[in-house]
Amino acid sequence: MNAASGLRFFPSADGDLAYLDTGSGDLVVLLHAGYVDHRFWGDQIPALAAEHRVIVPDIRGHGSSANATAPFRWADDLAGLLRHLDAGPAVLVGLSMGGLIATDTVLEYPELVRAVVTCGAATGDFQYTDSWHREIQAEYARTLGAGDIEGWLRAYVRGIHGQHRTADDIDQDILRRLREMAVHTISKHEPGEKDWHVRVTDSWTRLPKIDVPVLALNGSLEPADMTDAAERLAGTVRDGRARIIDGVGHYPNLEQPEVFNEILLDFLRSL
Repeated sequence: MNAASGLRFFPSADGDLAYLDTGSGDLVVLLHAGYVDHRFWGDQIPALAAEHRVIVPDIRGHGSSANATAPFRWADDLAGLLRHLDAGPAVLVGLSMGGLIATDTVLEYPELVRAVVTCGAATGDFQYTDSWHREIQAEYARTLGAGDIEGWLRAYVRGIHGQHRTADDIDQDILRRLREMAVHTISKHEPGEKDWHVRVTDSWTRLPKIDVPVLALNGSLEPADMTDAAERLAGTVRDGRARIIDGVGHYPNLEQPEVFNEILLDFLRSL
C-alpha cells in the first residue's frame, strides 16, 4: 500500500493496477472519466464511504496504473480486480469513459454487478454525431500525435465547459484539478503510442438482457446526442430510469457535488 495516497495495487497479467479501497458495507465502484484518475471522485468518496465500501480504480493507462502492453478490455480489468478482492456484486458508477466501463462490465460480467449508474455515457457503441464534438475529437488526435500537450489541454478544457459555455463559466478550481490529473496521465504516454484497448461491441442489441437497476444521470447541458442515448439506455433495460441535473455539463459530480451525491445515495438506498 502507498501510505501517502492510500493506493493499493492489483498485480494484473499486464502490470500493476492502482485502486483505493475504503469504507464498509455494500460495495460501490467509482469509475473515472478519461485522462484523469481516482481523485476525480474526491467529492463523492467520503459521502459514499460513510455507508458503503468504496473501490476507486485508476483505469489502465491512467493515474498510477500501468500502461497496456498488450490487447485488453476495461471490463476484464475490472472483473479481475473484483475477483482478486473477492468482492461483489457491486454497484458500478461511471462517468464518460467510466460509464462505458460500467455498461461493458454489466454486459460481460453480469454476476459481478448489482446496479449501474452512468453519467455522460451510454454504451461503447455510442458516437457523437455533431460537428462540435467531432472537431474536438479530431483535435485530440492531432495534438496527441504531435506530442503537443498544451494544444491538447486547450481542446480538453473546451470539452469541460462544452459548446455553449466558456472556461470562465466553470469554477477555476475544477479546471485546475482536471488539468492536473490529465497532464499526469498524458505524460505517461508517448506520441503515437499504440492503443491496445479492445472495444466491447454489439451493446445496443444486448441491453434488454440487463436485469439490474440502471440510472442514467446527466447534466442538462449535455448535447442532445448524449441525452437521447442515455434515455435509450434507460428505456431499453428492464429497470431503467433517467435523471437530469440542471445547469451543468459533462461533469455533474464536480459542478454540483451535493446534488449529485444526494441523487446517487437515494438510488443506492432504493436497491
